[in-house]
Amino acid sequence: MKRQLLDETVFRSEDVSAADRFDYWTELLGRTHAPMELRSDHTDDFQASQRVLDLGGVTVWSATFQPLVFRRTPKLIRQSDPEAYHLSLVVRGSGAGVWRHRETEYKPHDLFINSSSLPNDVYSTGDSVQTVALEVPKALLPLPREMAGRIVGAPVSAQEGMGALLAQFLTRVIADSAAYQPSDRSRLASIATPLVAALFAQLLEADACLPPETHRRALTLRIQAFIREHLHDPHLTPSTIAAAHHISTSYLHRLFQDADATVAAWIRRLRLEAARRDLTDPALRTTPIHAIAARWGFPRAADFSRAHRAAYGTTPKDHRNQALHDRE
Repeated sequence: MKRQLLDETVFRSEDVSAADRFDYWTELLGRTHAPMELRSDHTDDFQASQRVLDLGGVTVWSATFQPLVFRRTPKLIRQSDPEAYHLSLVVRGSGAGVWRHRETEYKPHDLFINSSSLPNDVYSTGDSVQTVALEVPKALLPLPREMAGRIVGAPVSAQEGMGALLAQFLTRVIADSAAYQPSDRSRLASIATPLVAALFAQLLEADACLPPETHRRALTLRIQAFIREHLHDPHLTPSTIAAAHHISTSYLHRLFQDADATVAAWIRRLRLEAARRDLTDPALRTTPIHAIAARWGFPRAADFSRAHRAAYGTTPKDHRNQALHDRE
């Protein structure tokens, strides 16, 4: 049986006539990222390639291209805004990003953070530029506009801290994309999002001059990333989370007041979502339901069944059977 792979889109400029390459590249970036104005000294025979991996909302892509100027204008933002954060690992080349609030130079081993919602000019230089990038919907990492401005363009090294962890994830996924199946998409996305959240939290907390509310939001992002990383632990509770972050349980609950659920409810929802993904994974069809439940922090199968029925109106068994039947 032929092995299914991740959804991947590949573009190579040599597959298009020389006269059409630059315009095609401009249109392609508008579809895979956001509409932009592009300028280059190489429009007569533009050389570029791109691979895009769709992880279901979250997107990983690699690109190699000749030097460009990318411009995202207020008019283009009004016309179309995917509302996403763009994080790009610079592998080769250099350049700068210019926003109203900041100008940042970048070089190899830097992580470049941008937002589809902010006007900007991005300049790239060098014989050719190579990047590995990640697109994350803002809905997964909600931040007030003023906090997003503090993150976008912030200098980040990919050789230390959370920047290094994110860079390792991106390069590994791109290098080994053939090792993953379509059912791995949500798992990869569930790894990427906490890494970005933790990086954002690190950036916000690094500025001692920030107002208390910004530090509160940074701490919340860090706690949410911690929860996602420890969902499998049946002892993950508000008290253990608070202790791990050296805060009181009451303060933890106050941090989550702006969320759509209490801390315990948020944990339960994430666990149920993760377990439901595994229940519908053909590769895990022979894994007992109680084993999947225990893997995601439900040591008692009866507790998992009740929580699943309360949340979705069906039993885990019925959900699995229906999903696997629909695939046949």
